[in-house]
Amino acid sequence: MRFGIFDHMDRSGEPLSAQYESRLKILEACDAAGFYSYHLAEHHGTPLGLAPSPSVFLSSVAQRTKRLRLGALVFTLSLYHPLRLIDEICMLDHLSKGRLDVGLGRGISPIELGFYGVDPAQAPDIYAEVSAIILQGLQTNSLTYEGRHFSFRDVPIELSPVQKPIPLWYGVGNVESAQRAAQNGINIICNGPPQGVRKLTDAYRVARPDDGASAPFIGMSRHMVIAETDSEARDLAREGCAQWLSNLLLLWRKHNVKPTLAFPATFDEADAMGVCLVGTASTVRDKLRKQADEAGINYILCRLAFGNLPMDASLRTVRLVRDEIMPAFAPSLPVV
Repeated sequence: MRFGIFDHMDRSGEPLSAQYESRLKILEACDAAGFYSYHLAEHHGTPLGLAPSPSVFLSSVAQRTKRLRLGALVFTLSLYHPLRLIDEICMLDHLSKGRLDVGLGRGISPIELGFYGVDPAQAPDIYAEVSAIILQGLQTNSLTYEGRHFSFRDVPIELSPVQKPIPLWYGVGNVESAQRAAQNGINIICNGPPQGVRKLTDAYRVARPDDGASAPFIGMSRHMVIAETDSEARDLAREGCAQWLSNLLLLWRKHNVKPTLAFPATFDEADAMGVCLVGTASTVRDKLRKQADEAGINYILCRLAFGNLPMDASLRTVRLVRDEIMPAFAPSLPVV
């Protein structure tokens, strides 16, 4: 099984420049420890996301790491002009020397889309057009497209990516999206309790064409804190999750809008649901092995830095994952 990192870059309470530098130091440690990829969320107008331009931060990550792959999870396609994003994707793939992963999505928050004048009802159609244009643009030197929202004729595409094709990623929340991702050869990331994730991973495997291609990444995201004792890890996670949840919900509460996804109200509820991996290295190793089997995954996205969790605590988790967790799992788990 591979280990990756998922990051909202939510507000920690540090000065922003210090938070960016702290995160880069954590990612340098992840790079040295053998983590596979860093996946950065995109959010706007909310303390949940202090890297609203993923490409800008990822270009810095590319210069501070050597092996770690990197990418947005996801680029909110409803907010992009597709020609601009094609250029950014190609630039990032070259700046990282072919280490870019590209997550595609339409945007989970209607509030954030509204800030940019995008009608949430139109977001699925815009997403479909932009994703089609991007996939076409990454494979050609002249782009022609006719759609409802975008139309181009013989637009020169001067840049091309290092990777052909660039790996694609999608966050799935229902069986239908899992099936679409499988049919299009897109790697997936899931959230939620293991039993719910299993429904998505089963649907993905059933729908995936048997074309002999290499096994996809079938992933699951978990907040993770590892410490010398279970109680210390839980105390750290409880405080960090409280800040993260406050950041997560602030915009929804301010606009009196129900979140589009359900989240546990506290760390203890999240832990009881099985959506956190917290404790000593042996505790987390046992929980992860059990959850990986139950959920049917071969990739775990670790949320190593969240809320006001101290950088030293995140670095310790990285070190213990490297020394005590990774060796217990095969480098690549067969897709079952």
